[in-house]
Amino acid sequence: MTPIVNTILENNILVEDSSSNFETKITCVSEENNIATYDINITSKKTVIPLPLTLTWKIPAHNIKGVWKPTTDFAKRIQADWELDHMESRISIDAPVISLFGHDDSNVHTFACSNAINKLELNARIREEDDCFYCHVTLFLEKQSVIDNFKIQIRIDEGQKHFSEALKGVSKWWESFDELKPTPVPDIALTPLYSTWYNFHQSLEEDVLVSECKKAYALGYRSVIIDDGWQTNDGNRGYDYTGDWEPERLNKTATFVEAIHATGMKIGFWYSVPFCGKKSKAYQRFKGKFLTENHRWAPVFDPRYPEVRTYLINIYKNAILDWNLDGFKLDFIDDFRLYVDTPKVNSHMDITSINAAVDRLLTDVITTLRAINPDVFIEFRQKYVGPAMRKYGNMFRAFDCPGDATMNRVRIADIRMLAGNTAVHSDMITWHNEEKLEVAALQMVNTLFGVPQISVVLDKIPEDHLEMVKFYTEYWNTNKVLITKGHFTPFKPLANYPIQTVNNTEKIAIGIHEDHVVQLNESFKDIDILNAKLSKSVIIKINTNLGNYNCSIFNCKGEMLDKKEIVLNLGIVEINIPACGLAQLTKN
Repeated sequence: MTPIVNTILENNILVEDSSSNFETKITCVSEENNIATYDINITSKKTVIPLPLTLTWKIPAHNIKGVWKPTTDFAKRIQADWELDHMESRISIDAPVISLFGHDDSNVHTFACSNAINKLELNARIREEDDCFYCHVTLFLEKQSVIDNFKIQIRIDEGQKHFSEALKGVSKWWESFDELKPTPVPDIALTPLYSTWYNFHQSLEEDVLVSECKKAYALGYRSVIIDDGWQTNDGNRGYDYTGDWEPERLNKTATFVEAIHATGMKIGFWYSVPFCGKKSKAYQRFKGKFLTENHRWAPVFDPRYPEVRTYLINIYKNAILDWNLDGFKLDFIDDFRLYVDTPKVNSHMDITSINAAVDRLLTDVITTLRAINPDVFIEFRQKYVGPAMRKYGNMFRAFDCPGDATMNRVRIADIRMLAGNTAVHSDMITWHNEEKLEVAALQMVNTLFGVPQISVVLDKIPEDHLEMVKFYTEYWNTNKVLITKGHFTPFKPLANYPIQTVNNTEKIAIGIHEDHVVQLNESFKDIDILNAKLSKSVIIKINTNLGNYNCSIFNCKGEMLDKKEIVLNLGIVEINIPACGLAQLTKN
């Protein structure tokens, strides 16, 4: 066994390398405002397959309350170095960034890697022996083709700022790399969307869907995603018939799409991109060209073969040409990966790396589709919402959390801090028809800092639920520019972001989700307070004299209950707002 060589190169970064063939050079190329960027150059005198290489460093555990990772949801606590697996990042899983945040939400130490395509392992864990955090990035974890050089950058931000600002800075940094340039975002990606999944699952009927789209359009929704079930009459939860995408259930597809367009709605279809079911014709055609046939759902296409990529691209190309689709929900991208039974590279493959092949596939998909319709929308869901995925998708959706308003809120915020101008959508909003109005409203008001996606049968929900949906959808559409382009700040990550704000120079919208005190530090012409909880009392601590405001109070159906003048001067103010209601304050 080759011994691991430890070499300290720069800024106490230690290189752990079990290969004697490569030399690693680390150079600090910029250092400004407590943000340092390092070039990592790995070279060899001959071309060989690299072995895993780890860059590691430590920092003292000063004012560190938790550790933020892109998809840890509720698990943002500190980990010890003897527990849990490392975080994995690759083209379709997570993003190569970790942020250590302080007890005051401050940024303590945020580090990121420029390589968002290949598989990496990252972590930041405390060691009890010395009360230091040990950070690391490990490269070359999957068999690569032979190389003689490899270059990445590491960015470390220790600037004094809110941790969310450090993450936004990382997102901007990623955008600076040619291989990570985001695709443009059409306006339709930034409008409320109706989904068929939670309300209908695979039971799709054309007349019902057209009727629902008419109602959705009247409420302010402008697009619909037809989810799983459109392509097959098989009603089982599974993917045995995926791969051909020759519609059985909605078999008058072009006519159906035309009927949806007549309602005013844009329309996209769902596709499980990697899966090729054993009952499909494609399975026989591509036998032997799968990453695995032992997946729990279905065999997985191997994108390293050019004919596989061409086949998949043509599926979406033909759909947009033949049916006049406006968008696509491309699902299960993260299942393009290395499996234990994945075949080795052979001469019929034109790309040896699975991750590079996925990059080529999705690049060709978005290029092909945008050449036909520059405003095509492409939705991806967590966990495949990292910087590389912004090249191919313009809508990122929170991972499935039906009926879980808190998780939806957390996931929207976590995606949004890294998404730049890419549209960030809620998971589909759903609730039981007999739910109490205010509790149902929790599902809406917890997701208003993302683009709402709704998945309830509008023809069957109670009238007061419908009024609530209409009110908050209209509110979102009215404030669309503020919400999608304003300055977004989620507070208290370990408490699941109980307070969120978004503001521009004129207006601030405050979402308060638990009984916490809201801090107001500066003056705005307009202040909206979304009481996204069931208790009525909202406490505001005002840290400077703001003056007099006209205050209008609305319940969750949009009925105005009170209108009065209030004074927002230095001190504490209590405003009683109905459960899941809204207070709108305008400066006199």
